[in-house]
Amino acid sequence: MNLKVLMISTEYPPMQGGVGGYCKKLVDSLRREGVQVFVVCNDDGNGDYNGISPKNQDNSRVLLNIVKEVEPDVVHVQYEHGLYGIHLDPINPRRTHTNIELFYRQCTVPIVSTFHSAYTFTQWMRLVVPLNKRKFGSIGTLLRMAYDYWTHLINYRSFNSLNKRKIGRNKAGVVFSKYLANKIPGSTLIYHGAEPSISPPLERKEVRKMLSLPEDANLALAIGFTTATKGWDVIRKMRIPKDWKVVINTSRNHYGRERLNVKFENEGVINLNRGFLSDKELSLLFYCVDALILPYKVASGSGVMYDGLAHGLPFISSKLEFFKEFSDMKLGMMVDRDPVEFSNSLVKLKMNYKRYKDAVVSFRTHLLWKEVAKKHILLYNSIIDRTSSPLVRKINK
Repeated sequence: MNLKVLMISTEYPPMQGGVGGYCKKLVDSLRREGVQVFVVCNDDGNGDYNGISPKNQDNSRVLLNIVKEVEPDVVHVQYEHGLYGIHLDPINPRRTHTNIELFYRQCTVPIVSTFHSAYTFTQWMRLVVPLNKRKFGSIGTLLRMAYDYWTHLINYRSFNSLNKRKIGRNKAGVVFSKYLANKIPGSTLIYHGAEPSISPPLERKEVRKMLSLPEDANLALAIGFTTATKGWDVIRKMRIPKDWKVVINTSRNHYGRERLNVKFENEGVINLNRGFLSDKELSLLFYCVDALILPYKVASGSGVMYDGLAHGLPFISSKLEFFKEFSDMKLGMMVDRDPVEFSNSLVKLKMNYKRYKDAVVSFRTHLLWKEVAKKHILLYNSIIDRTSSPLVRKINK
């Protein structure tokens, strides 16, 4: 009998966002391996079931009813706190929760959670950013900032405990890096899948002509949502080396409230202004550049980095804990989040480009979706076997 999995992700295509895009590719890969997968998502996504939302306080009830109907062998949750509605309590951190915590407590089917976020304290506090167009003008913005700083300050441990409580006897976790594995003990490391959407690779000069990009310059690419944590301020201030250009493209995700005004008056920067790109458009863009620039303020993971590696691109990133594992493997380099440091790193990368390129080409086989799906199936079967043992059956009675 085929393995039956209920995949839960509030965000799912055609909704725009990294979690939804990752989930769709994982679902497709699992189905190619013969797994029956049913998807639960928001009403705006093309799932098999709908009804969950960050604003829906009845998410748990909706999910429990769907589990009862589908009768899956395993439930797999793409766990990004905000996608299910996170409530940081400003007085009692023990009351901090999301709108699916009840589901985790009451669901009797084994649950696998893919953790998309876990932070050091410094990065956690950097998540507090001013939102434009607040009521009562600048005073309202300041008051909201003060409130957000306070709630983040007292809820750091509570936030991380939400992750840790998802690991247990009939609960398993998936993480994308050693950094996340250390933050969430007991989880299983399975790298974020990534493959080019266009294969075989296209000729670089031809792609550059198609996108009206310079054919002879070295190109570094920065793409992402228009949020303060993505580090657009660094790129704005960089003095780009003469033989380099930095290509950027920004977009907005489905649920994001932050609206950063990204304007560049930098002759070394080429702003594509194409908004959210399809997978094929992204592949075209990756094929025509030489490297990625990731000057993030905060990062638990980076789908952009994995996609870049899949296309053979080394990266230059801020010195954040997530990137260290990959920098140590010589897939890219980390530098201080400073415009001068990022500018100098382009020169250093060019001098040692072949070494980085060779390491990336060797590593990217670990990101093949077929391999990622097989590792998930092994994990599903292991948790099913674990919760089907005679001792566990006796406990559940």
